Amino acid sequence: MLRSIALALLTFATMAPAVAQTVGDYPNRTIRIVVPFPPGGPADLIARFVGQKMSEDFGQPVVIENRAGGNTAPAAQAVARAAPDGYTLFTPMDTTMVMNPLVMSSLPYDPLKDFSLISLLTKNMSLIVVRGSDGPKSIKELIAKAKANPGKLNMGAGTITSRLGALLFAKEAGFDAQLVPFKGSAEISQAVLAGTVDFALDSTGTALPLIRGGQYRVLAKYSTRPLPQLPDLPSVNDAAGLPDIAESSTWIGLTGPAGMPAPIVEKLTRKVASIYADPVMADRLEKAGITPVASSPAEFDAFIRNESERWAKVFKENSHLKLAD
Repeated sequence: MLRSIALALLTFATMAPAVAQTVGDYPNRTIRIVVPFPPGGPADLIARFVGQKMSEDFGQPVVIENRAGGNTAPAAQAVARAAPDGYTLFTPMDTTMVMNPLVMSSLPYDPLKDFSLISLLTKNMSLIVVRGSDGPKSIKELIAKAKANPGKLNMGAGTITSRLGALLFAKEAGFDAQLVPFKGSAEISQAVLAGTVDFALDSTGTALPLIRGGQYRVLAKYSTRPLPQLPDLPSVNDAAGLPDIAESSTWIGLTGPAGMPAPIVEKLTRKVASIYADPVMADRLEKAGITPVASSPAEFDAFIRNESERWAKVFKENSHLKLAD
């Protein structure tokens, strides 16, 4: 027994300097950020913004790995199984950490046990958009068209949050429409512009350039929060005269596998905060339609738990709605 303890202490003493050195010189090689969506969407955009600045500040490459599909679950599982050394990071969304546990009976990861929380990155805002050339000019016109053609209009959405938001909008407005699910914003914009869907919920990050270019017409924001880039845009509640329905907006965070050393987590948390404190970076993000939001790991944890409670109530009240896979 004493010999086992002595050997254990000797092993720890031998490993401790190596661990300290690893933490102290972090990062000393390439960091990989796994994005659970295709290129071009909000998670991809924020990962590339933050990753580029990390690379500049750390003096090490930061590569983005897009692993789309499965409502973000495959990417989440891959990261959860990675070494917790700070060289594999992940940009989970509300879908990953809140929605999947509510809709998937067999989840290959535990959102609160399998990840080291680092920081929130952004709280996006969903916009209701139509094709700029011939789409309805207002929410009320869209609703009237949908009611005149019951079950014939297609509505597009990507994440589970956006899909639920689209279904709740149709329910509250009193019309039937077909939900068309997509893997990401790039697919949504293609469908809107091609006329495959009659309207869609898309994020500000990908929608704003299309709105400015005239390809999209934006009818409302699915939030009551201010949107500086479109200060006069009404909320869907005000534009359609609907009761106060749950905000349908996505958020993105930064995590790594569970068990990451606390000093590395702290270093990354501070790095996100310092990136957002840069006025040039903040301006770039705002122009891209991304609202930067940093947090401590504890604040991030509390936010996830609050969101889980909020959406669990929404699901319970709307259990009849069918979210397409």
